[in-house]
Amino acid sequence: MSPDIVTDPSRAKRLKAATHAAHDRLDKSIMRLEPFSSIDRYALFLAVQHGFHQDVDALYDDPALDGLLPDLKHRRRLDKIAQDLADLGRTAPAAGSKPVLAGDLPTALGWLYVAEGSNLGAAFLLKEAGKLGLSEDCGARHLAGSPEGRGLHWRIFTTALDAVPLTQEEEARVIAGARAAFMRVQFLADAVFIPSPSD
Repeated sequence: MSPDIVTDPSRAKRLKAATHAAHDRLDKSIMRLEPFSSIDRYALFLAVQHGFHQDVDALYDDPALDGLLPDLKHRRRLDKIAQDLADLGRTAPAAGSKPVLAGDLPTALGWLYVAEGSNLGAAFLLKEAGKLGLSEDCGARHLAGSPEGRGLHWRIFTTALDAVPLTQEEEARVIAGARAAFMRVQFLADAVFIPSPSD
């Protein structure tokens, strides 16, 4: 094995530390927009979610990633978000950006870290959606936990993520990918909740 391979099993924890500021800033920004104050505001939140998951959706079909991350195809949530929008009588937005390229494996791992991590924290969001009369069966399908539980679902993912051998340069691209993913969600939130004066 090359000496510049990084095999530290705490990659997920390093990613958490490296993206903490961006993650915290995004969480606070989203909650300031009060996405659970009304059905209309929640529909805007779904549009943000749809935009991000549209960006990453192709990654769930990538053979190289599928060989590294267990049950990858069944982790995708784009269709559930589209169904949530349909439950509210809304149409899913058209694609607004180029999808993340599956060919760049380290960058893709960073984006998937953000996508999968968002499901871990969705229990709180599901409770908030419940106050609007929504549930895992109507309007908040994409916030539902997995059958084995959110914690185990996340640990299965992070264990596999930690096991991927990467060089120092590739490790940096994972972190850059995760940061870019958080920035993308922030961009979508700003665009959807705070439209330009011309809109």
